[in-house]
Amino acid sequence: MHEPPYPTVLKPYGRALLDAALDREEILCLSGDLTRQCEVDLFQDKLPERFIHAGMAEANMMSMAGALARRGHIPFVHTFGVFATRRPYDQIVNSIAYPGLPVRIIGFMPGVSSPGGPSHQAIEDVAIMRAIPGMTVIDVADAVEISQVVPAIVDVPGPVYLRLKRGEIPVIFDESHTFSVDRAQVLLRGDTLALVANGMMLSTALAAARVLEGAGVPVTLVNAPVVKPFDSGTVLEAARGARAVVTAENHSVIGGLGSAVAETLAEAGLARPLRRVGLQDTFAEGSKTGPHLFRKYRLGTQDVVDAAWSALGRGDQPPTVTEVPVAPGEYAPV
Repeated sequence: MHEPPYPTVLKPYGRALLDAALDREEILCLSGDLTRQCEVDLFQDKLPERFIHAGMAEANMMSMAGALARRGHIPFVHTFGVFATRRPYDQIVNSIAYPGLPVRIIGFMPGVSSPGGPSHQAIEDVAIMRAIPGMTVIDVADAVEISQVVPAIVDVPGPVYLRLKRGEIPVIFDESHTFSVDRAQVLLRGDTLALVANGMMLSTALAAARVLEGAGVPVTLVNAPVVKPFDSGTVLEAARGARAVVTAENHSVIGGLGSAVAETLAEAGLARPLRRVGLQDTFAEGSKTGPHLFRKYRLGTQDVVDAAWSALGRGDQPPTVTEVPVAPGEYAPV
């Protein structure tokens, strides 16, 4: 893995999708009037005959994608996360998921990664998509995972929901990293705390793990980009070897990664203190800067460290975190 400050890559998803489409002629690209914003302008330029402008009619776009999938195509559908999930939910269920069709729904600007306010903050998208039978749900962390996840999901049976940050994407992993649709990855091993994270919160979890280890708290860090189907085996192994568990997600703590971990522990009868870092049953306001929102909704490195201290029942003060300034381009405007 690279060390912070992480290098960044601009629009890795757009290039990965084009590469996949050049290799597989069944792939089509649909855009809900957000072509440049969802990085598919490159696809439009290179393969216009396989590019469809669906306009600002997301429900119709999902029905269209289902019909195209019935004809043997593999549609990749693009819009912001809220418009990919909340708005066309009924069409996703009936036109895509119920018949088990291979539509790949790509939702950009996850959690509090948009200045757009409650109408644009996708803070419950994982929860509602996770509830759909047969839906694969993925939240990747960096440009390397993005480049690998696109070809990996082409042949996944049934529908897939992939949530992505847009703009400049950090490069956390080196090229030896391998994304898997079946297995979570253990990045660090320690015998005191199990920390499970994904998406935009993985870099925060890595920073928190370093702080905790410096304070004498060894951490097993699990990167769990696939929230459904969930790799309960890897999470249980990490939790069994630790005294407490903390989850970190850029999403509501209700129904997302934290809930998946809680369900896993409960069903296995494994008693461990659990703390979930994420949005606490609240709508998310907008902001011109991302760090303000991550501070407001307690999604920072200090918050993960504090959660670990609480889960471990420590009575002393947790270590103080020096936050790393956000790099230019980290917070992508609409």
